[in-house]
Amino acid sequence: MNSSQLRWFKSSYSGSEGDDCVEVAACTDAIHIRDSKVTAGPELAVTPTAWSEFLVGVASNRR
Repeated sequence: MNSSQLRWFKSSYSGSEGDDCVEVAACTDAIHIRDSKVTAGPELAVTPTAWSEFLVGVASNRR
């Protein structure tokens, strides 16, 4: 699946100016991550398990 076919989401914590934002698109076998300011630029794809573990780690550091 190429980038244009993915459904991209920006964090609800992102400001309206678009500064320092990432977008995420979820597929069955991968989570795609990109810079929202450079949508035609490189993307990172990780497994759903790796993404879930990342989110748990971020959440535990916010406490």
